Formats: sequence, C-alpha cells, structure tokens
Amino acid sequence: MEPTKLVKMANEIAAFFAAEPDPKVAAEGVASHLKRFWDPRMRAQLLAWVDGHAGAGLVPLALEAVRAKRADLAPR
Repeated sequence: MEPTKLVKMANEIAAFFAAEPDPKVAAEGVASHLKRFWDPRMRAQLLAWVDGHAGAGLVPLALEAVRAKRADLAPR
C-alpha cells in the first residue's frame, strides 16, 4: 500500500482519538487500533515511513502513538 495512504489513514485514526483529554490515553487508543485492525505489513510500512521520513505528514498524536508503542506495532 502507498505510504501516503497509510499516513492519511493513521491521521484519521488519530483525529478520532484526539477528543480524549488525556494525551497518553489517546496515543494508546491510536496504537491499539493500529495493532488490532492493521495488517502487519501495513504496520511495517508505517514504521519504515517514520524511520525513513521522520514521520513526515503524520499529525503529532499519530506520530507519538507510533513512537511510544513501536515494539507493540512491529510485526513479529
């Protein structure tokens, strides 16, 4: 899948969780959604995008979720 599409999708997920007043809970929600509903290949591509492009295009909440929960998101 196109990395830009994954970035867009991650940002949409982050927009949903942005209403959560606690930023840590919001980031956990984003990461949990990615883990449960995204194919491992999609998560791997998103992690590669964050590594290779410093997360360009990701909103701060999405970027924080990926960075904070990287070990959980990495495919096994």
